[in-house]
Amino acid sequence: MVLGVSAGVIAALKQNTKWDFAVMGVAMTGVVIPSFVVAPLLVMIFAITLHWLPGGGWNGGALQYMILPMVALSLAYIASIARITRGSMIEVLHSNFIRTARAKGLPMRRIILRHALKPALLPVLSYMGPAFVGIITGSMVIETIYGLPGIGQLFVNGALNRDYSLVLSLTILVGALTILFNAIVDVLYAVIDPKIRY
Repeated sequence: MVLGVSAGVIAALKQNTKWDFAVMGVAMTGVVIPSFVVAPLLVMIFAITLHWLPGGGWNGGALQYMILPMVALSLAYIASIARITRGSMIEVLHSNFIRTARAKGLPMRRIILRHALKPALLPVLSYMGPAFVGIITGSMVIETIYGLPGIGQLFVNGALNRDYSLVLSLTILVGALTILFNAIVDVLYAVIDPKIRY
């Protein structure tokens, strides 16, 4: 989330410049390429060609084994957050209260951090609920490609072995996590925007 928001803010502040086009170009690429394509590409580049990182396995959860799976799983969400943040930040920067802050001579850094960032984050928060669910379900593909133990692999094995109690338990767990994440997002939404009360 931090990377996506930072990239979106930079693109909004540098609107219609090479920085904006570069950030949005990378973001669009990250959005349109699915994780099951990104994951093998990362293995080919960083594991097979460059030999910088291992291409799969668990090895007790060592950090170097987690880098490629985390990048493959999070890239699309970072890109989407960057696009949402950029659009929202541009809209906020053209609002009247930001013009007033500029007229008072406040430094741009303070305007962004104290006045513009909070309202610009509201659409990002709305996206985070479905994004958390997508990360949980998308991890099944990543776990299979990288040979990682996890919920996805457990679910597939349970389905293949007709272990219906395991499949049902995992389904309930994912449903409960979905409700929890959406509840957290709703609370954060009310914290950022006090006008919204549930």
